[in-house]
Order: sequence, then C-alpha cells, then structure tokens
Amino acid sequence: MRKIILQVAVSLDGFIEGPNGEIDWCFTDQDYGLKDFFTQIDTLFMGRKTYELMLRMGDEATAGFPKFKQYIFSTTLDEVKDGIVIRKNIQSEVEKIKNEEGKDIWLFGGGELTSSLMNLQLVDEIWLAVHPVILSGGKPTFPHLKGRVNLKLLDTKTYSTGLVFLKYSLG
Repeated sequence: MRKIILQVAVSLDGFIEGPNGEIDWCFTDQDYGLKDFFTQIDTLFMGRKTYELMLRMGDEATAGFPKFKQYIFSTTLDEVKDGIVIRKNIQSEVEKIKNEEGKDIWLFGGGELTSSLMNLQLVDEIWLAVHPVILSGGKPTFPHLKGRVNLKLLDTKTYSTGLVFLKYSLG
C-alpha cells in the first residue's frame, strides 16, 4: 500500500505561512533532501487554496519538481489544469488511491486538507523541515485536528543552517 507523507516546511512555532501568507522564511539555499524525496513519490495531494496559489506563482512554484499526478481536493472547483478534482467521498477516494500501484503520495498542502486527512487517519508519515524562525502568527500546520496524535520518530537530520528535518510515523 502506498503511504501518504506530509512533507512540509514549518516555523519553530508551528506555522506553514506567516501572518500575510508569506513563505519567504523558507530556506532555498540547498536541496535539503528534496531530490531524494522526489524519487519516492509520484503523486501530489493538495487543497484548492494551495492549488490556486501554485497557479498564481506559475512555473516558479514547481521549478525543479518532476511531473507528478495531481489530485486537488475542493468542493468548489469542477475541473483543474493537469489534475483530478476530488469533491466528495474523501475517505473512500483516498483509500482507493492509496491501494493503487505506484510510489508514495506527497500531501503537499494546505492546512485544511492536512487536518481533514489526519482526522480521517489517512496520513502515514509526517516529515517536518523545521526552520529556525519564530513567526508569531500565520497559518498553523494543523489547524483543525480533533484530538491528540501520537507519533514515532523515524529519523532526524540537522543542517548547518539550523534547519532540522524530522521524520515521524503516526501511531
């Protein structure tokens, strides 16, 4: 079975965006393991807001990304460019995708979709790139979790920039 992996940059105080939606605090000076991660996945899950942000950013948003199969979760979009819309029956649709042949699935964003899939217990691993910055506000990584989630540490990596990469499994 394929795994769903939330791999996300996060501030030390748990935000994925600053108070004005900014992500300028994310390090881009080196790879931070992204190329290796890309060999493990072939599919992206993203919410409507993340999808629309990616469209606005254009090619700059996915520079260096391989081509992935994309699923966009939205109750308002009927169709998307280069992807498939999932509008309802989220749990059964995601379980069906997880059981298909292929590599793992990157839960790319955003916070609402992450919380929904976490609450449905569909996320298998969480990989956090913790940046050494405190934003003091913004979009939280897990805005609407319904309860405690226990994690098991799988791996850590520390970079000279102060970024710490943490890998957890759920359970």
